[in-house]
Amino acid sequence: MNHSRRRFLKTSTSAGVAGSLGFNPNLHAAPAAQVIDTKIISQLPNRYHGWPTVTRCKNGQLLVVCSGGREQHVCPFGRVDLQRSHDNGESWTFPRTILDGPIDDRDAGVLETAKGTLLVTTFTSLAYAPLLPKDGSKPDWLAAHNRIPDEQRKAELGQWMIRSIDGGITWSERYPTIVNSPHGPTQLSDGRLLYAGKKLWSESKEIGVCESHDDGKSWQWLASIPTRDGDRHQDYHELHAVEAANGHLIVHIRNHNKTNSRETLQSESDDGGKTWSTPHSIGVWGLPSFLTRLRDGRLLMSYGHRRKPFGNQARVSEDHGKTWSPPLTISGDGSSGDLGYPSTVELEDETLLTVWYEKMAGSEFAVLRQTRWKLE
Repeated sequence: MNHSRRRFLKTSTSAGVAGSLGFNPNLHAAPAAQVIDTKIISQLPNRYHGWPTVTRCKNGQLLVVCSGGREQHVCPFGRVDLQRSHDNGESWTFPRTILDGPIDDRDAGVLETAKGTLLVTTFTSLAYAPLLPKDGSKPDWLAAHNRIPDEQRKAELGQWMIRSIDGGITWSERYPTIVNSPHGPTQLSDGRLLYAGKKLWSESKEIGVCESHDDGKSWQWLASIPTRDGDRHQDYHELHAVEAANGHLIVHIRNHNKTNSRETLQSESDDGGKTWSTPHSIGVWGLPSFLTRLRDGRLLMSYGHRRKPFGNQARVSEDHGKTWSPPLTISGDGSSGDLGYPSTVELEDETLLTVWYEKMAGSEFAVLRQTRWKLE
């Protein structure tokens, strides 16, 4: 995928659902979602916030990172901002900028590792460059663009990670990762970190998984994920992985190939990520998917729904990802498709908290929204 990814992926189409829902009604009664409350948690009303990730730390704190400081969906001002909650999302601290490079910093992922290290991911983009006005109508855009010369701007393109070993007080310099995905890596039970994503800047635009044996300090390529017959790697995007309770690994993929366009595809590995099944449709129109393993062993996928009803949905798997429930509505009051990228954590009382971004009706800016909800 080239650096103009977000500019040409941000518009969704109304492609129909293809394939079955992949739900076996004989397993369990279909779950329902009870929404407890929904609110805006971002605190800069004159800025556009995009593509957040939430994680729950072992000390109970919640962390949200996003691409903040923006004017709009594609612009030169993106940076990585972090907010913290000490009370299960009842209140949030004012955002703190933890990474701000000379070009656009986009999708932000966050994970606390088993060792207590915080890892934050992002990628840099020049997708805004073709939008620079030639009439001088946006001098701030041009001034931001010209902070560094053209040759250095191209060298700034990459997929990046920063880490903190003191709970997010101080952060390392950014360092490159092999792949990128919006929500970053996941922790495995054997101690490894697994990062499912895309080689954004390679000619092949290959998708696959990397692993880290040193708490995210370095990454090694592990395996490629194959394509279906007739599909192109460059039309698979924005992966996320989870380890099921039975040890199998599940990866969800945003698909833009003609077959099942704008659906979530799924690939599995039963050998620790060394080999992967050919991606297949699970009948879910929506993207990208964030995977959460609940304490009771069930899997939850949450994803944006960029056609009416605009909002965010979730589905549950009772059988380690083999089948998925019908959709559960997390939010359904969106005014447009400029929303989504939900991520979900389970709180101590087994309620769920989901955070996403959304451009609200009547505003030129997107906010971060949060819903607390529970499965019934």
